[in-house]
Amino acid sequence: MVMGLTTGLWVSAQVRLCDRAFIPATVVRRGDPDAGTVLLKLNRFEAGVTVYTQTSSFDDEPAWSRGTGPNPVPEAEADAYIARQVARDPDLWVLEIEDRKGVYKIDGRIV
Repeated sequence: MVMGLTTGLWVSAQVRLCDRAFIPATVVRRGDPDAGTVLLKLNRFEAGVTVYTQTSSFDDEPAWSRGTGPNPVPEAEADAYIARQVARDPDLWVLEIEDRKGVYKIDGRIV
């Protein structure tokens, strides 16, 4: 994740930040606590769901890509994407954030 942070610690911090902002966040799946990759399922309900996946950046800063494409998708499509990724990577973490108002800001840039 971020230099010096384990994946488990980063996920816990995101849950805590969401809790403080009254945004429901759930760890749907726990992966490798030290170096697992994270899928971030951002559910905006009527506005759709976007699944972000960790990606590498040239400057070692946190970066994310839209795994489900440039536009939000229905939740069933997002869940199917997550299931395919989990089947390929058993160390994967899945963090779901339910943010109807669009308040949550992802940690890092979107590429």
